Amino acid sequence: MQITSTAFDAQGPIPTRHTCEGEDVAPPLTWRELPAGTRSLALIVDDPDAPDPAKPQRTWVHWVLYDIPPTVTGLPEGGRPAFAVSRDGANDWDRTGYGGPCPPIGRHRYFFKLYALDAPLGDLQQPNKARLELAMRGHVLGEAQLMGTYQKRG
Repeated sequence: MQITSTAFDAQGPIPTRHTCEGEDVAPPLTWRELPAGTRSLALIVDDPDAPDPAKPQRTWVHWVLYDIPPTVTGLPEGGRPAFAVSRDGANDWDRTGYGGPCPPIGRHRYFFKLYALDAPLGDLQQPNKARLELAMRGHVLGEAQLMGTYQKRG
């Protein structure tokens, strides 16, 4: 299972366009080689370096999306395609949707984690990352991740 983006290379810098200093739109994502039996996908984007990579204190969640149909092979820039039926979870700004990198200090790592599940999870009432991970227990067939970095200008 693989996840990639045409906006940035694995372990490379995330373009400003996809951050709080730019348009704050989700980068395009593509995935392939899903495990047999995949019935839905979940995506979690988080930053384990918050607030300071020299002294991380928490993992900041930027995006939670789930019940993505396995027939969808990626997400265009800005998020989900109009034809895809998927469900939003809550990020750490306590809202749905993508919130781009906006590190207060230093260069942070951002992990785009894709999970292949053996079943759709149904309406979880906009779960946060912890609630989604709990619901995914026992259903994960495979996972892939893409990591990019970002540091504010100036």
